[in-house]
Amino acid sequence: MTLIDMLRQLIACNSVSSVNPALDQGNRNVIDLLASWLDDLGFVTEVMPLADPRKANLIATLGSGPGGLVLAGHTDTVPCDERLWRQSPFKLIERDSRFYGLGVCDMKGFFALAIEAAKQVVERPLQQPLIILATADEESSMAGARALAEAGQPKARYAVIGEPTGMKPVAMHKGILIERLIVQGKSGHSSNPALGNNALHTMHDALSVLRTVQAELKAQYANPLFAVDYPTLNLGNISGGDNPNRICGHCELGFEIRPLPGMDIDELHDMLGQRLLGLGGPEGTEISLEYFGVPAFAAADQSVLVAYCEKLTGHSRGSVAFATEAPYLQHLGLDVVVMGPGNIDQAHQPDEFLATERIQPTIHHLSELIGEYCLKAS
Repeated sequence: MTLIDMLRQLIACNSVSSVNPALDQGNRNVIDLLASWLDDLGFVTEVMPLADPRKANLIATLGSGPGGLVLAGHTDTVPCDERLWRQSPFKLIERDSRFYGLGVCDMKGFFALAIEAAKQVVERPLQQPLIILATADEESSMAGARALAEAGQPKARYAVIGEPTGMKPVAMHKGILIERLIVQGKSGHSSNPALGNNALHTMHDALSVLRTVQAELKAQYANPLFAVDYPTLNLGNISGGDNPNRICGHCELGFEIRPLPGMDIDELHDMLGQRLLGLGGPEGTEISLEYFGVPAFAAADQSVLVAYCEKLTGHSRGSVAFATEAPYLQHLGLDVVVMGPGNIDQAHQPDEFLATERIQPTIHHLSELIGEYCLKAS
């Protein structure tokens, strides 16, 4: 199986994950492909089913021992609008020294490169295991990573997550706290406000509170290692009511906070609840707040893996604003770095691509990492 054959088959699999059930697909076709290829190379493969039978994680292990290296990534992609692509997003196209296809950058392409690197050591005696880890639903719920954390798998010492960083080692990223604020009122004829309870009035008060929180977060927290050095609060989407001559009976707001390392997701949510949930009293409305969060990540200052990747690539450790599965693998006790061949600027975009010039350097770097952490005794 050649590299291009692997890329072509991976891209052809629709593994979109989404919070919108109408768009959400499974990833089992990708997992089964990877398991088949890695079985053929001598890996011991374990498929970990998730609650949704269409979805699973894969833990593929070559060798044994208490240490070892994990090459990790997610198999799902974001949804796409095929009308905005120059070609089918599910067909690999090579053009202008680039490979185009949905997920080729973020981040199915990483698996093909990791397998190419693994091929170079399958006949050699490993002193520590090499694990290729493939997860589900990173782009929507982190269900795959959460299941791994709950199961306490995989067991290893080091992990490289191949998210698109231009093969620069990322040792820190912000978290994400996504909130859904729901205001339930009572509709009625607009000619008499006493006939209903206006949800939009309560939402107006909530928006004022959130603008205050937004300013407080910027004033109270800072980390100069990030380009945007404070925790951002974004008011993302709002919907409510159905007609100008009816009292608004229901209103919803979606917003997010990107916390810095050291800020606790649950504590942030509790703070928001304290500030928001009592606002419905004057209008007689009911407020609820639902949330989903991914913690921020920071590698240890003395991380052996990050230091090695700095030496290997010639790039100093950096930080990014997007979230990854790194905190879940770190929770398992692994020394983690985020480093992959794509660029985040190409991710989540029509005509997503991976430059062909990135391929051989990435395979070389991954081979060096395998040599350092799998071929040498711990």
